[in-house]
Amino acid sequence: MALRTIIVNRKLGLGFKRNLVGFNNQARRELQTCSLPDLGYDYGDLEPAISGEIMKIHHTKHHQTYVTNYNKALEQLDHAVTKGDASTVVKLQSAIKFNGGGHVNHSIFWKNLSPVSEGGGEPPHGSLGWAIDTHFGSFETLVQKMNSEGAALQGSGWVWLGLDKDAKKLVVETTANQDPLVTKGASLVPLLGIDVWEHAYYLQFCGDHSESAMGYYLSDHGTILLKDMVVTGRPGFVLFKNLQYKNVRPDYLKNIWKVINWKYSNEVYEKECP
Repeated sequence: MALRTIIVNRKLGLGFKRNLVGFNNQARRELQTCSLPDLGYDYGDLEPAISGEIMKIHHTKHHQTYVTNYNKALEQLDHAVTKGDASTVVKLQSAIKFNGGGHVNHSIFWKNLSPVSEGGGEPPHGSLGWAIDTHFGSFETLVQKMNSEGAALQGSGWVWLGLDKDAKKLVVETTANQDPLVTKGASLVPLLGIDVWEHAYYLQFCGDHSESAMGYYLSDHGTILLKDMVVTGRPGFVLFKNLQYKNVRPDYLKNIWKVINWKYSNEVYEKECP
């Protein structure tokens, strides 16, 4: 999975950079690390569909954490390989998969969003629009299917519209945690990915924190990222009164279509399925 994740990142150009590292004090080789990608819009540009505060935290805290932890795991992997430490190499695979997948998925997610003023929410046109009608019957049917499967996903994860290059058809898939779409099949290319982790929609950070709040999973591994929080007895959960979507995931899925960037999805589709 680690090698597959790296290949996907290279193909999609997801902010990877090269660092030269020592190898047995005899040669120099390159270690691929990644960096947090810039957004093509301001954090508040997707309101009211997604609040600016959620976007800022999601990008600068959550995504940055995946980047930091992925790079750290890669460096540890490099040292373990250099020393021939097979046990550590095996142990690091889960961290590489989770954090590398988080970087891959979020880098796609940001490109899948666009302000309404720049075409966000406009239905897909061109070859992708035709393909959606062919494989799903209508655009509305696709939206209903992705909303249904995303809402039904147990725990945290992603719902995807993908292109199966081998079968030459569009598919809807879900992945758990931060697993990229490629984990469901090597021939699958992500066209649209929607984050259904709680951190994508649960918080409307308005400064009014009280006990009449619901739990919000602030970080993927329980890391506390904000101040002025009331911590519950459940690790990683804090109390906030103001939530963007009181019916949480279903409302979030209903509203996110207002800022989906189908132009990007169409570009990927036309490139991968000429």
